[in-house]
Amino acid sequence: MQRGPLAVFTVLVVAVVAVVVLRARSPAPKAAPASSASSATSVAARPALSSPPASAVDGGIDLLTERPLDSESRGYSRLPDGGAIPELSGSAPKTVGFGVILFGYKGAQFAASDAPSKEQALAKAVALIGAAKQDFAEAVKKGDRGSTTDAGRIPRGVLEPYLEYVLFSLEKASIHPEPVDTPRGYWIIRRND
Repeated sequence: MQRGPLAVFTVLVVAVVAVVVLRARSPAPKAAPASSASSATSVAARPALSSPPASAVDGGIDLLTERPLDSESRGYSRLPDGGAIPELSGSAPKTVGFGVILFGYKGAQFAASDAPSKEQALAKAVALIGAAKQDFAEAVKKGDRGSTTDAGRIPRGVLEPYLEYVLFSLEKASIHPEPVDTPRGYWIIRRND
């Protein structure tokens, strides 16, 4: 791929990620009083609040409350073991360049209609980790559409908390030892610089 289209693609991917993260972090709009005629149309235009979130579709259920989990409680804001995400060290960079191998699954954002199950996507990602450590560029070819050796530079505060912690904690030119679950699927992450 030529450098110009790759740069445009990278900017678009970062912009989409930023929009998704900002929408996920913004508080839900409060309903206006029912007496207002204009509020009735705006409330009617929005989806019903009782509809299940996307996480309910892919099996994201809180086992204690039996309620569907939102993206915050599905693990993107916690360590995989459920613990709190530590603060980044003072030596962590403010921006990093990175590459990603993507494995989408049913229920993930932007996943293809014929995407595999979450378990199948994880198995594919785990199987590719070793090859990615040997030759990342070759391994990228085995990932889903959107996989790239150079996704560009990204500043802190754009990605989900756990994903950001992983990326900004990596050493230069290293790959995280296991796939990271994101709202967009499993990522094998390489910090380029």
